Order: sequence, then structure tokens, then C-alpha cells
Amino acid sequence: MKRVLLLGLVLVFALGVVLAACGSGEETTSTSPPTTAGPATTGGASTTAPSTAMTYPAGKWKFTFNTFFPATNKIAIVGEMWMAEITKRTNGAVTFEYLPGASLTAANKVYDGVVTGISDLGFSVFAYTPGIFPVMDLLDYPNGYPAGYVDTHVVNDYFQKFKPAELGKVHPLAFYGTGPQLILTVKKPVKTLEDLKGMVIRSTGVGAAIAKALGAEGYAAAQNEAYELMSKGVIDGSLAPREVLAGWKQAEVVKYVTNCFSVGSITSMYLIMNNDKWNSLPADVQQVFTDVSTEYVEYWAKVASALDANGVAALKAQPGREIIDLGPDEAGKWATAIKPIVDKKIADMKAAGLNDDYSAFIAERIKYWTQNQVSEADCLTWVDANVKAPAK
Repeated sequence: MKRVLLLGLVLVFALGVVLAACGSGEETTSTSPPTTAGPATTGGASTTAPSTAMTYPAGKWKFTFNTFFPATNKIAIVGEMWMAEITKRTNGAVTFEYLPGASLTAANKVYDGVVTGISDLGFSVFAYTPGIFPVMDLLDYPNGYPAGYVDTHVVNDYFQKFKPAELGKVHPLAFYGTGPQLILTVKKPVKTLEDLKGMVIRSTGVGAAIAKALGAEGYAAAQNEAYELMSKGVIDGSLAPREVLAGWKQAEVVKYVTNCFSVGSITSMYLIMNNDKWNSLPADVQQVFTDVSTEYVEYWAKVASALDANGVAALKAQPGREIIDLGPDEAGKWATAIKPIVDKKIADMKAAGLNDDYSAFIAERIKYWTQNQVSEADCLTWVDANVKAPAK
């Protein structure tokens, strides 16, 4: 009898140990869905501890990261923070060589450089390699974007939804969207569509078609040329995100900003990794890359809105400046004027066999993130407090 009782106690104890082990040892490998805002929406930068499970040698993997952004740009600084976080979570097993300021390749060569292995990772602009990304290109069209925070999240959600094959030559990690491109003018305020007729507006890519649809004449020029062109009267204004008012000091010459959000277009960007380098990593290290990239979408989103907030502040610091808001009826006229541009793009995509309802998804995501966005002022406060180059 005693032996039976003793055997029963042993079995109960063993069963308890097994159950406890199952509960405590369970791992979660899923990442946050695209509708989540990510970490640190109001607080500081990530403080996630290194993985105690990783025992790879320090410096086992070293990757080159190529971007055209100068090292002092907030977008680039978040990239540097992203690298430091991955190094931290892998206990130093993954390290990086950062190559900002187009020091390795020109901006329009970043994508090809990652595909061919010139660099292991790259951050650049989709529009710099036209014709290669027909699905992702739609994001840059005048979809009515309201703010950089919203735009960045929409771009990431869009990729997660459709996973276009056009990015199959690389491993995408995260995406960025600028603030909406608006009308910036020097001498004449633009309050109606009629005001734009005959004006010469700097614009590139899809922006040239937008300017024409709104009744203006497009003028192809890079952003770094806009200040001089406006100051000399060669052009009447520019179609650009408000961040250029501070970043390119255009507030010194721009006197009027027309908040034409109903036709807001953006410039979308990518963070990608060479496929061979990605596939060479073990699953747990890949998961660190995925987790950190998902979290840092929120960081880049806040930077996008903060840059525009800085631009607005720079404009307001100049005397005699004016920000013009379109009323609902006028905004509707602008949206109607540019609708054929989007319709043609969708028709071209369908002709190529791309039949998903891309536009409806973009509209739904814009609505969702507009309702759940962090204000530009709060983004600016957060970025000023938290976006800092990691200590070496």
C-alpha cells in the first residue's frame, strides 16, 4: 500500500513538472499585425534586453548598410538606432558598417547594390528606380495622405497586405513614407484651382502629372535646386512635403503653403536586405531583424511627421508667411481634378494582371491611421527627446 501511495505521489509530481515546463517554455514567434502602432507611442526608445538564448560569437555577422541620407538626417539616425538595437538583442553577434551620405553608391543605385551584393542592406526611394515596382509605385500617387505618421504606417501595411513579387530579389524589412506633398509658392497665394493656372511648379515623377492636372506647368528639378529657382523667379513654387521648409531652408523664400491634403502624394522608401545574406542567418537571428524592424516603423513614422512640424515652425518664424487651408468644397474640386491620374495607374496595373483592390486598401488604411495617429506636435516632441545617434 505504501509503495502504491509513493508511486502515485511521484506521478503527480512528474505531471506537475511537465505542465509547468510547457507553460514557461512556450515561445511567441508572431510579429505585430500591420494595424498595430508599435512600441513607444508616447514613451522613450526601446529598452528591450538582449536575448539570453543567443550564444553566437560576438561579431559573427557583419553587414554593410548603404543609404543616401546624410548621417545627421533624422531618418538616417533612426537607421543607426535600428542597427544598434539588433546588435544589442543578438548579444553583439550581428554588427554593421554604416555607409550614409551616398558614400558607397548614388541614391538610384542602392537597390541594385543590394541585389548584387555591393551592400548587404540599403535604404532608398522607390521612385529612383522607375518601372521596377508597379505595385509599390501606386503609394506615391495623390491618394490624399494627411501626415507623415499616417503615410509611413500605410506604406508598411500595404506591403504586408500584398507582398508584391517585384520585391522578390531582396528581403524587405521596413518602409518609410514622407509627409504629404503640398503646394509651396513664393509670390502668389493659391486658394483655388484657378489660382494655379499658368503657374510654374517644380515637380518630379508623379508630381509632374499632378501639377499638370491641377492646371499648373511642371518644372523638373531636384529638391536641392528649388531654393535658387524660386529665389530667382524661374519657378513660382514647388510641390513638396513641408519638411523642405526647414531641411532645405526653403522657408526663406516660400511665403505661402496651401494645405491641399485631398491630393496629398508622398515619396515612399524602403529598407531592404540582400537575399543571400538574409537566408544565411539562423531563424532566431532573422526573428530579431523582423521584430526590431516592425517596432521601428513607429520611429520612422514619428520622424516623418516631426520633419513636417519642423518645416511649419520654420515657415512661421519668417515674417509675412501664410498657411492656406482649403474648404471642403474646394478640396473636393482638387481631388476630382487629379482622379484621372490614379484611375490611369490602376488601369495600367490591371492591364499587367495586377487586379487586387489596391486603392480601396490604401483609402481604408489612411482612414484607420488618421483616426489613430500621433499628432505632429507630439511626434516632434518625441523625436527631439529620443532620436539620437547611439553612443559608440
